[in-house]
Amino acid sequence: MDARTLVWFSCGAASAVAAKLAVSEQRDNIEVLYCDTLAYEHPDNLRFMAHVENWIGQEIKILRSKEYSDIYDVFRKTGWLIGHQGARCTIELKKNVRMDYQRPDDLHVFGFTVEERKRIIDFDASFLDTRTWFPLLDRKVTKADCYQILSAAGIELPTMYKLGYRNNNCIGCVKGGMGYWNKIRVDFPEDFKRMAQLEREMGITILSDRRGGKRVRLYLDQLEPGQGRYDNEAAIECGVLCQA
Repeated sequence: MDARTLVWFSCGAASAVAAKLAVSEQRDNIEVLYCDTLAYEHPDNLRFMAHVENWIGQEIKILRSKEYSDIYDVFRKTGWLIGHQGARCTIELKKNVRMDYQRPDDLHVFGFTVEERKRIIDFDASFLDTRTWFPLLDRKVTKADCYQILSAAGIELPTMYKLGYRNNNCIGCVKGGMGYWNKIRVDFPEDFKRMAQLEREMGITILSDRRGGKRVRLYLDQLEPGQGRYDNEAAIECGVLCQA
């Protein structure tokens, strides 16, 4: 069986440009793949995915978990939101789905930009047996370049970018900090409320706060509107390297 080139698309700008570069090389047996978390992503992502398919001239194949229907199904069945190993939703709906689909001789294409050299090093250290290709790094493409490339192609950026989010993850990502969640509270109050209710239902929290010299749990419904600064928080990764 011929080795495959697997391009991992995430509905983000960088992965879209990486897919375009990979497909443009006209390799045999190349697939563009998306691990499904659409249920709680912005509905505009479907529009973006369709436009990217048209741009690259190839269908994006959607892979789904055999065990879980969406992120909230993962949270309730596993009793876990996020820990030192990352978010359980990413592990079950992204990482494990990818691992089930891949074969040892596959070449994997990821949309890490030139600013993300550390993530590339971390990935290669974590998956020593995985053959990788980072076309954006090879061509020194930045995240800003990706936005410009899509604009030049006539593809409108996903709505989450236009609202000021740096990544196009689910609305209300458990890897977000205080500033991120306060922004979600303003932009998507129902999604904020849904996650706050889930925290209370499960008795666990996404956030923590330092009080009296100690780190304590902070429920979303205890988060003060002025806490945190989203611009100063680390970028949220939802994909091959799920980082808390």
